[in-house]
This record gives sequence, structure tokens and C-alpha cells, in this order.
Amino acid sequence: MEALLLLIALVAIFGVAVYPAMRRRRLRQSLGQGGAGPLRAVDPSAGYGFVPADELDVRLPGPDRELVEALEETQRTQDYQPVARLLAFTGDEYELRWQRVQSLAGAAAMELASSRAHAGDAGGKAAGAEGPPDAGAAGVSFSKDRPTALPDARWLREWRAQQPRDHGGAQVYAQFLVFQALADANSSAYRIILEEAREVARDAAKLAPTDPTPYITELFIARHLGYREADFESLWATVRRLAPTHMGAHLAALPYWSAKAVGSKQQADDFARTAAAHAPEGTLLPALPLFAAYDHLPEVNMVRGLYRSEEISKAVEAAEYAVDQVEDDHPVRPHVLHLLVWFLVRAERYGEAMEALAAVDGHVGAVPWVDEGDPAAAYAAYRALAVAGWEATGGARASH
Repeated sequence: MEALLLLIALVAIFGVAVYPAMRRRRLRQSLGQGGAGPLRAVDPSAGYGFVPADELDVRLPGPDRELVEALEETQRTQDYQPVARLLAFTGDEYELRWQRVQSLAGAAAMELASSRAHAGDAGGKAAGAEGPPDAGAAGVSFSKDRPTALPDARWLREWRAQQPRDHGGAQVYAQFLVFQALADANSSAYRIILEEAREVARDAAKLAPTDPTPYITELFIARHLGYREADFESLWATVRRLAPTHMGAHLAALPYWSAKAVGSKQQADDFARTAAAHAPEGTLLPALPLFAAYDHLPEVNMVRGLYRSEEISKAVEAAEYAVDQVEDDHPVRPHVLHLLVWFLVRAERYGEAMEALAAVDGHVGAVPWVDEGDPAAAYAAYRALAVAGWEATGGARASH
């Protein structure tokens, strides 16, 4: 689940492995196939209308054309106005706003990281260091074309300096600071940066008291600063008062209760199941137990039928129900669909996996693919397994 929050903001959105993968399981280990190489060569796109493997977009879990256009313009010109307008027009669509805030913060964090890497690389060359030209100097942009001038996130600094009372800029900057801290969790400045992020988030909350976005950022901070349960519960109560069915907020809160933080598998399951049980129609909350299950899978699976167990089957069916209850353009829906593909293939439910693939194919910036070194290869491997399994069980013949 930790990876999910980073994916929405960093790896998944921009498809650059700036931060290490946070999960332990590698695709080759979990599939037991001796590596994904042979599977990657199987590209079913020609026969089923899927996007070719080498054209999969690892930057986003699903399409957001307005975000892409605004961010490309801001990165090209280093003018914050396009992304500031984007957030202003997003208004109180809080699920979408939260995801876009993280996307913009992630862009800024990666711009700065690339700029610093480029400067360090240039310094090394000047001192006589060996290495290929422009090593480590890939620009951070949605564009596939390499920028001629490497951006350095000046646009975010100017946004904060020139518009200090713009709550959108404050929200993006708070999340940016979180990513700066997480880029080096062993740094002596780690806690200092997180505490600064908390102060900026609280300032943002004062500027727009009904917007849950900065409080959701603080949920993430709380997990890393080790809030006491009473303090976390108080923060969570505020989030729930402002946005009781916000899927992103629940995904941000879930890791706090996991075995990796203050809780346990049981506490994480209880949190997810309670949210799902009380979810009104038309929300994604019934899918939350699937994320809890994913986050607590055993290191080594010795149970052949784990993915067909009652617990997993119920979580999968609830997630399928959830994605059917929301609009196709719900900003978090693609995340649920991607995770469904992973579980459905493992459970050998290939027909359902094909349906999920048809709904989400093309963008692969999502858990579980971003937990691997090459998200596109991981996704393509599972897609190939789904197609092969579907055909082997007569699916292709039945469709004609």
C-alpha cells in the first residue's frame, strides 16, 4: 500500500524509477516462471486490440489529458500558471484534486532530482570522470521528447512565493516536501522535512477549510512520523467529516494500520472491511479489502489455492462490484482495475481478467506493476498470461 501512494504521485504518474520499489516480491519469483523475459515476447495486442507492449504508458494509471497538457506546458515554460489554473478548475472534485496534487508534487520532486543529478554528473565530467554523454540527465516530462533545457521545479518555488495564499500551491508544496523526505529516509533531515511538510499542509487547510486534500497528505506524514493512535484517529475523524467516501483518503490511511506500521494484518483488515461494509452505493470503498489483502500477502506462498481462498475471492468480488458502481472516469477506478487484473490472473479467472484488461489497457502506472523494476514488462507478462489462459479454456472460440 505504501507503493500505491507513491505510485499515484511519483512512479506511477511519471514512469521513472526515482525511488526504489517498496515491495519484496519480484515478478519472476511470484510467477515461478524463471523470469518475465519469455512472457514479454508474447504480445497479444494485435489479436485483441490491446496496446503494444512497447507503447504502454507507465506515467499514469489511466488517462488525464488535462493534467498532461497543463503539466507539459508548465515544465516547458517553468510557468506555474497552467497547473495553477488546472487545480482551480478542478475545484471540489476532491478525489481528482487529490490525485492531481500528488501528480504535480511528484513532477516537481522528480524535476529537482533530475536537475541535481545532471549537475552532479556534469561536475564529475568536468573533473575528468568517465561515463557516457548526458548520463543520468533524463528530463522529467510527460513528453517523450527530451527537453533541451533541464527543468528544476522553479515553477513550484515561484508559485509558492508569488501566490502564498493559493491553497492549491500550498497543497502541492506540502506533498512535494513529503516526497523530498522519502527520497532519503536515512537522511538526518528526514524528520525535519516531514515536520515542515506538516506545517505547510496545515497552512493549506486553513486557506481552504472544507478541502480534505491537505489532511490526506498529513495522513501519509502521520505514518512516517509515527503518530500516536489517538492523534491519528483525531486526524482521521477530520478527514471523514470532510470526505467520508474518499477512496484516496482510505488508501492513505490504510498503511498506518498495517503490520508495517503500528498495526497488524487484523487491524488493517478490520479497517478495510468496516469502510467497505458502511460504504454507500456508488463508491469504490468496497474494493478496500483487496488492497489490504495485497499488502499482507505472505513472502512465500506455499498454499496453492491462496488466490482462490474464500478471503481473496470475497475481496475480488467486492472490488468488481465497486468498479461497476462508479463512473468509468472515476479517478481512482483504474487503480482498482489494475489490482484486479493481478489477482484474477493468479486465481486463473481469465475471462474476468480479460474484461478488466479491456477497461484499463494502455496505462500501467499503478500497483502492482510499479512494484517491479519495469512496470510495462510486468503488466505485459500478466496480460499475456490472461490471454493464454483465456484461449486455453476456450474463451477465444466462445467469443466468435
